[in-house]
Amino acid sequence: MPLWMIPMSYTLVSVLGAFLFPRLEYLLNPTYQMPLAPASAQSFLATVASGMMALTGIVFSIAFVMVQFMAVAYSPRLVQWFGRDKTLYHAMGIFIATFMYSLATLVWVDRNSSGQVPFASMWLVVMLLFASMFLFARLVQRLTSLQITHVLQFIGARGRAVIHETFPHGADVAAVIEAAEEARGDLGPVTQTLRYEGTPRSIARFDIQALVRQASQADAIIVLDSAVGDTMVDDTVILRVYGARAALAERPLLKAVHLSDERTFEQDPKYPLRLLVDIAIRALSPAINDPTTAVQALDQIEDLLRRMAKCRLDAGYARDAGGRLRLVFPMPTWSDYLTLSFDEIRFYGADSVQVMRRLRSALTGLLDSVTAPSRAASVRSYLAHLDRMVEASRMDADDKAMARREDRQGLGLSRGADGG
Repeated sequence: MPLWMIPMSYTLVSVLGAFLFPRLEYLLNPTYQMPLAPASAQSFLATVASGMMALTGIVFSIAFVMVQFMAVAYSPRLVQWFGRDKTLYHAMGIFIATFMYSLATLVWVDRNSSGQVPFASMWLVVMLLFASMFLFARLVQRLTSLQITHVLQFIGARGRAVIHETFPHGADVAAVIEAAEEARGDLGPVTQTLRYEGTPRSIARFDIQALVRQASQADAIIVLDSAVGDTMVDDTVILRVYGARAALAERPLLKAVHLSDERTFEQDPKYPLRLLVDIAIRALSPAINDPTTAVQALDQIEDLLRRMAKCRLDAGYARDAGGRLRLVFPMPTWSDYLTLSFDEIRFYGADSVQVMRRLRSALTGLLDSVTAPSRAASVRSYLAHLDRMVEASRMDADDKAMARREDRQGLGLSRGADGG
């Protein structure tokens, strides 16, 4: 259901309830009424109705300001996650429902100069008011979660979840990589090419089981040219089919490639890293100059990379029930993840002793986690690159010596042989 339907559903239910419920109340039990003076009831209901509209305007004005703040302070790509928070839409729906039903109940107070106050409707307004206050408190709690620590923890948690869902885990990573390369081998002739037609959209995820099933039916191998997170533009090759006995139906193939207006966390371990790097380099910009935030982002980045170091990152292939290769799709290598995670932070934080120390600590920590020799070699190469960059920076000799010490806090506790 589209998110805008949530407040609309509350509005429709409240309108129907306002039309039917007071009438049923008077028909079924006309003598049972609230022991309250009509003037007091009218004053209460009018205050609730007017107050709810004012509260709605104030709350959502603040919410939109906070969204704008998040876009400027952290990353524009984070706005969608707050903007799609269902609590926001449920709060709007309850606020509207309380306003609508208060007005409807107000109409039935002292109706036809009867002096009666509807009992059940008055209590329903009170319950809606309490529900509104509860959601208001939840909404305030959501706004406080926009603090940088909570934002980084949120991204890190989503990153850990997608790593667990995307990658198979195993101890002998090197052997798996070698077996995967052998399995791909010669795929045979290209029998079909599928291209994208339409406006630019991002690949959100692949339906791997559906693609494997279609490849098995045609005794073919499907090779996806685009990866999760890629933006498809008109006439871009989506996939190629190798060795098929007959052409595969294009519609099922297209349905197996899920597109979205924006990148998502699904099947995309690069995306949480991208968001964390965005926050770090924005904090390192001259306008903000907040290297401590970059260090906090590196805490989450290191944690995600340590988890990936134990995973089979070559998981870009799938087999059918008989063990035959049916699907190949592009996946980043270990070097790709290192580049994405550290390159921009290293470049923009080259003159920050704090950032250099934290980067060295992260890379040294990764050496303890990697199991494949090729991955360890990539980390050592990156450490050497970091040393060369420190040496070429504008820092003086003392600062350069300080920057070459590893420190998980950036500036807090030196570690290593030359820590002094």
